[in-house]
Amino acid sequence: MTPALDLAFRLSVTVAPALELGETAAGRRRVIPITGGRIDGPRLAGRVLPGGADWQIVRRDGCAELEARYTIEAQDGALVSVVNRGLRHGPPEVIARLAAGEPVDPGAYYFRCAPTFETAAPALQWLARTVFVGSGVRRPDSVEISVYAVL
Repeated sequence: MTPALDLAFRLSVTVAPALELGETAAGRRRVIPITGGRIDGPRLAGRVLPGGADWQIVRRDGCAELEARYTIEAQDGALVSVVNRGLRHGPPEVIARLAAGEPVDPGAYYFRCAPTFETAAPALQWLARTVFVGSGVRRPDSVEISVYAVL
């Protein structure tokens, strides 16, 4: 059976400037604080709460390994923990433009992720029982992710 994708929602996550920790054994470590955001879509709506962050390692090959952890609040007030792991890479000149805060065509680089969710809310258990993939866009002060349920 071939899987299909169904748009569940879109995330718009606002971020603060990156904290550059420097070169580590794994690569260049960066931490990007999450300051808020919103969720809109056919299956979920709400807001991204401030206080999370994206812990990144930029490998020597230029690929950024992303691991964002944050909390969302659904419209009904239910809280959902998010762990979103992904990869972002592209030609060096495109990545340099992203780092400089310039607008870049999302088709010029690769940004994909696989978010997982945890919640105690009975109405939202489908989040914890479904595999999701996402396609992201990096903006100067935000990240936009279209999240798809794998059917």
